[in-house]
Formats: sequence, structure tokens, C-alpha cells
Amino acid sequence: MTEGIAYAMGQGGAAGGQAQGGFTAFVPLILMFVIFYFLLIRPQQKKQKEHQEMVRNLKKGDRIMINGGIYGNITSLEESVITVEIADKVRVKVNRGYVASLSQTASQPSPKKDDKSDSNSETLKSK
Repeated sequence: MTEGIAYAMGQGGAAGGQAQGGFTAFVPLILMFVIFYFLLIRPQQKKQKEHQEMVRNLKKGDRIMINGGIYGNITSLEESVITVEIADKVRVKVNRGYVASLSQTASQPSPKKDDKSDSNSETLKSK
């Protein structure tokens, strides 16, 4: 009769050891998820949040670049569509989500050419 009790206790002890080993097998997976979160997921979420903020703050007169690489000035804004002038009297309507970046805000002056850089390039060509 005592043999049956000892046998039953032996099985329970082995099962307890396996449960502990199973948890330690998940530790590397948990560690990998934490690394992926801080190296990939979190920076991507931050970048997406900044892009949404930039798109939300667009205003008339801003110079933007569309995902296709086309630069233009915003002429009108609607809730989900903006009108961009890409050349004289050439306007296209674009969904706000397709704005890639803000090149210049309406309040910033446009960059001007330096006379020094032109004279330097001419002297280099003459040499």
C-alpha cells in the first residue's frame, strides 16, 4: 500500500519540475519581444505620431512634398483633401495622407541664392 503512495508522489514532483522549465523556455521569447518593442515598434509609432501632427497642422501657403516626390504649394484645404499647385495654373487634389513632408511653412521666407556661391563656381570653371 505504501508503494502506491510513493509512486503517486513521484509523478507530482516531476510535473512541478517541468512547469518551471516551461517558464524558463519563454524568457528568451519575452526578452526578444522587449527588444523588438524598443528598437522597432516604439520608434515607428513615434514617427507616425509626428507625421499625423504635421498633416494636421498644414495651412494654406505651405510648401510640401507629396509621396510621389512632387513639390508644390497648398492653395486650399478641406477635411481630407488638399489642393496643391505644382506649377503655374496647375493644381492637383491630394489626400492629406499622401503628404510626405513639409518643405517650408508659409511664414518662412524662401531661400535665396548667394552671390558668393555663384562667383566661386565661375572661378572654378575658369580654372
